[in-house]
Amino acid sequence: MKYLAVLFDLDGTLLDTLDDLCDSMNAALALNGFPGHPIDAYRYFVGDGVENLVRRALPKAAGQDDEIVRRVVPAMRGEYSRRWMIKTRPYEGIPELLDALEARGVKLAVLSNKPHTATVEMMEHYFARWHFDAVLGARPGVPIKPDAGAALEVCRSLGLPPDAFLYLGDTNTDMLTARAAGMLPVGALWGFRTADELKDSGAVELTAHPGDVLKLL
Repeated sequence: MKYLAVLFDLDGTLLDTLDDLCDSMNAALALNGFPGHPIDAYRYFVGDGVENLVRRALPKAAGQDDEIVRRVVPAMRGEYSRRWMIKTRPYEGIPELLDALEARGVKLAVLSNKPHTATVEMMEHYFARWHFDAVLGARPGVPIKPDAGAALEVCRSLGLPPDAFLYLGDTNTDMLTARAAGMLPVGALWGFRTADELKDSGAVELTAHPGDVLKLL
């Protein structure tokens, strides 16, 4: 096989987390006296870490106020810590894809802009029966995606060059990360963003169903 490993994004790729993210952010906004948003708005708010989510969800002026952002970020984290497993589920076809990849001896890894502790906790909750060689979320002092640093850290951890990786993600951030790291950028059309966004951001392949990933190996 040309590709020996798959590096997955988490939200919008492995897990459909949109409902719980929406409910949590709207609750945090309400606690701080700000209006909430419909769920589809969160397709474009999420993907670049919790601080960027908060800035995008706040009214424009408030989102540019660092003091307000510093107040709302922990509120969002607190609300999400109570909600992250209520509606979140693996996408249809993901368990079967992971089974098939493991059967082929393909190494598995995850890189998310969700905080590292939350990323690990969710992976252990939803995907404990599969072995992932690396699971990384956002960590202090480490630039988040689309910076390629953490993706290259995964390469070193698995002992494989970047061109041995297929990178599967659902946003422009993921495609830019894959290109910067020298991995194959593959867009997941079942996630949060559009085919046009993925193509414009450098996706080499687009997949309509998780099982389509196997054809690319």
